[in-house]
Amino acid sequence: MTAIAVTVLHRPVEAPALDGWLAAVRAGCDRLNGFVGLFVSAHVDERLELAVAVTFAHEEQLCEWLDGPAWAALLADGAVVGIRRASSDLVIADDEPTPAGVGVFRHSVLTGRVDEFTSAQAALVDVSARFPGYEGTVVVPTSAPGEWLSLIRFRTDRLLAAWLGSRQRAEALPSLRSTLLKDFSTMSSTTPLGTTVRTSNGKTVMTPNWKSAMLVLLVLYPTVMVLSRFFGPMLDAVGAEPWLALWVSQVVSVSALQWWLMPAVTRPFRRWLDPVDGAGRRVSVIGGATVVALYVVTLAVFASVKWLQFWDYVD
Repeated sequence: MTAIAVTVLHRPVEAPALDGWLAAVRAGCDRLNGFVGLFVSAHVDERLELAVAVTFAHEEQLCEWLDGPAWAALLADGAVVGIRRASSDLVIADDEPTPAGVGVFRHSVLTGRVDEFTSAQAALVDVSARFPGYEGTVVVPTSAPGEWLSLIRFRTDRLLAAWLGSRQRAEALPSLRSTLLKDFSTMSSTTPLGTTVRTSNGKTVMTPNWKSAMLVLLVLYPTVMVLSRFFGPMLDAVGAEPWLALWVSQVVSVSALQWWLMPAVTRPFRRWLDPVDGAGRRVSVIGGATVVALYVVTLAVFASVKWLQFWDYVD
């Protein structure tokens, strides 16, 4: 799961200074575990922002780089030769919320159509710039061949949503779509309780409630059973009253679901939970059947393994 930091730079920047600074950034990243690549945005057309994107294999590795002394020193060195950040670093990672007011879109560009693609993005800026709160657009390649990201920045999420749902944007998109292998998609984020949020065609869409509920039940039942078997007796042993023991057990179960269990279980069901990619009947049925099959397995385990049956160990 890659993570990307996009650093928007002020213009103008002298080309030799930029090239030297980028070489220094690449050299600093090359020594680090998880470094995937460094990419410069399309910026020949000045309507598009100049930006640098650094990609790492994991978000933790990216954050370690951004918080480290090497990146701070490179920013200071860049400032000396006129390379200055126009905003804070924008961190883009799967299953994480995008920065406030920032829309992030994935594009699969047709072979030989990159120039047309970037021109269409620049033309889209002319439309976006008429909307309140517009701050800029970054168009940058990724580590996957033919794959690009575009980031559009507005002052707030509300102003971004107004642009996403506008008639003017819808009318400007056909020229962009003509350069793509398939329609563009948005970055998504999944909550700890299994709800994926995406923006599609200017509207915010979410995982259907029944899917989230099925997944929560899949994790909650074995969690409660295991805690009742092992954690409950520990609380009894220290003399906890039943009302307190139940409360403490629920604190533990909710914490485990929130930070460890649900994120781990939602990962293999990411497509099924996605309100766009998982909206089709076939995907929904296959995913739902898989969850039901796991219900059966879980019930069979607790029905047949006496060692896990907490009621046999109650005094």
